[in-house]
Amino acid sequence: MTEAIGGGRTYDVLAMGRSSIDLYANEIGAPFTEVKSFSAYVGGSPTNICVSARRLGLRSAMLTAVGEDLVGDFVLGFLGREGVVADFSPRKAGRRTSAFLLAIQPPDMFPIVPYRDNCADLELTPEDVRAAPVAQARALLVTGSGLSRQPSRAATLAAAETARTHGNKVVFDLDLRAEVWSGLSAYAAAVRSSLSAMDVVIGTSSELVAACGGVRDIQSCAAALLDEGPEAVVIKRGEGNTVVFTRGGEVIEAETFPVEVLNVLGAGDAFAGGFLYGYLKGWDWYRSARMGNACGALVVTRHGCANFMPYEEEALAFIQERGGF
Repeated sequence: MTEAIGGGRTYDVLAMGRSSIDLYANEIGAPFTEVKSFSAYVGGSPTNICVSARRLGLRSAMLTAVGEDLVGDFVLGFLGREGVVADFSPRKAGRRTSAFLLAIQPPDMFPIVPYRDNCADLELTPEDVRAAPVAQARALLVTGSGLSRQPSRAATLAAAETARTHGNKVVFDLDLRAEVWSGLSAYAAAVRSSLSAMDVVIGTSSELVAACGGVRDIQSCAAALLDEGPEAVVIKRGEGNTVVFTRGGEVIEAETFPVEVLNVLGAGDAFAGGFLYGYLKGWDWYRSARMGNACGALVVTRHGCANFMPYEEEALAFIQERGGF
């Protein structure tokens, strides 16, 4: 990667998939049963990534679906204020906008209670994709959870096919949410069958293992995914170095930034936003991953996800203050 990717498009990033209202406990360290109050933010992995990309200066658009409810108003209102274009995100009659409740118990307990029964975003259809500017985005961001059921699976694959047809990149966040799958074998089958349409795969070590049917050797798993078509597999490892495996056989490690952790939720999405920033600018894998690591490091020091994504100047200054790329 030495040149910026796919110029002449209306958008830099179109993210597709779930969105929600996230209620974060205000009492840091309290068990969930002792929480007294919550702060309301916007969440959902692709939504977080989209906002991250926008705050970093990328022209960002969001294809989600919300219910005909006040929570949907909350999500779409926030995206509009952030400058994320979501005009083509439909309202689904009879469906609900998702919600999550979260407690924060550093350093390693962050219990989540999801409310996604009858959720709107899994009702995205190929018709919704045709109404969205998929062809006009340099990169399409899709997620594993979007493959979990129909019609969302067909919509996700249709979007990826459209993007590739128009010469745009498709970035696939493995985004394993076990509660939406009948089992890990179903997740692995869905992921593996979609890889021929993906250019870059991003995930955690555990998500990579799940996508490979339980095989625990990370390098072997990455090679298996690369054999299906992507140019790179990017592994997020929390406080451990990020590792990028390429189809050409390179293995690149990008150092993380030590910080004091408040809340790890959303760190991976911040990473993806930062990585997309570098990827679309034509940066090499190492520098793109370092930008992702910086964004993730900043978010783990904060209370929530989308509402706390760093801005471009902030992330670049953070890196420079710690020795640069």
